[in-house]
Amino acid sequence: MADKILVTRSSMPDIEEYMDEIRSLWDTRWLTNMGPKHARLQAELRRYMGVENVELLTNGHMSLELTLQAMNLQGEVITTPFTFASTTHAIVRNRLEPVFCDINPVTFTIDTRQLESLITDRTCAILPVHVYGNVCDIEEIERIAHKYELKVIYDAAHTFGETYKGKGLGTFGDASCFSFHATKVFNTIEGGAVTYSDKRLGEKLYELKNFGIHGPEEVDAVGANAKMNEYCAAMGLCNLKHIDEEIIKRGRIAERYRTGLSGVDGIQLNAIQADVKCNYAYFPVVFEEKIFGASRAEVCDALAEQGIGARKYFYPLTNTFTAFHGKYDASQTPVALHVSKRVLTLPLYADLAIKEVDRICEIILNCRKG
Repeated sequence: MADKILVTRSSMPDIEEYMDEIRSLWDTRWLTNMGPKHARLQAELRRYMGVENVELLTNGHMSLELTLQAMNLQGEVITTPFTFASTTHAIVRNRLEPVFCDINPVTFTIDTRQLESLITDRTCAILPVHVYGNVCDIEEIERIAHKYELKVIYDAAHTFGETYKGKGLGTFGDASCFSFHATKVFNTIEGGAVTYSDKRLGEKLYELKNFGIHGPEEVDAVGANAKMNEYCAAMGLCNLKHIDEEIIKRGRIAERYRTGLSGVDGIQLNAIQADVKCNYAYFPVVFEEKIFGASRAEVCDALAEQGIGARKYFYPLTNTFTAFHGKYDASQTPVALHVSKRVLTLPLYADLAIKEVDRICEIILNCRKG
């Protein structure tokens, strides 16, 4: 395993730094239930993300699922199939109906040109996804949502540390949901968060993540258990100290990939967006076999033979899952279907050696035939 290059690797502080952070837990024995480290991380995230409110949860999925539940929505939610399973499952588990919108072929985010045509009298919300760190067309989404009085919940799992026009990504929409999973740019081992402005939403989220408990003898709602523990919060506190440095390192890796793969016929690299301070969450490459001379599968296999992991991310589309067999028609999202069959995310993490990036690029280019 030591010789292998995985598609991602968790960022971690020095073990001594983490041990120093958790040492006090042996004194307090306060390991969960919104302890001091939980409170400190909330405060630090509010500052770093430039948001009014942050609610911490056990993972990114529960951030999505409980946010939808807290809003007490009914009917249809317009979203994208080009995403991780969590996005669609959060909608369905709330007994809401996902309506799938195709994606922009450049940014891979929801195609706002098609949004209005999908709105019906049953539409209650839009759930767009910032994909690979690419930011959705926020202005157009907000315009449409305001026009039709719809809620906007952003799946912002890929965008920690990013800003758009100088504002943190968590400041947009009615809520933004983040993942702090071990594979993300910023991790708390496992964890998630919701940013929001309406304090009533925050109160409902707190209630839902803590069994509906409001006091020692008061339980006035039915809730779940989605609290972040103190060990995870401690990891977050440590990692947050180094996040800007980590993003800079990731940026160097991404730029090296661009140097090695730019201008190659049949390869589409990720878009560079104006007004976005990027976190370099992923490095997706779309391979057009007839032009490039090799399929995605061939490239993936060639990398695997050299001990290099790459990921078909996102494949399959969520509207093609076996769990939904016969329910949705992926031909109605043709761009998403096309990209899902051709995209490959390459290894990207802060301490990936530049020489390994060059080797990955060389392997990819050597796949070309003729």
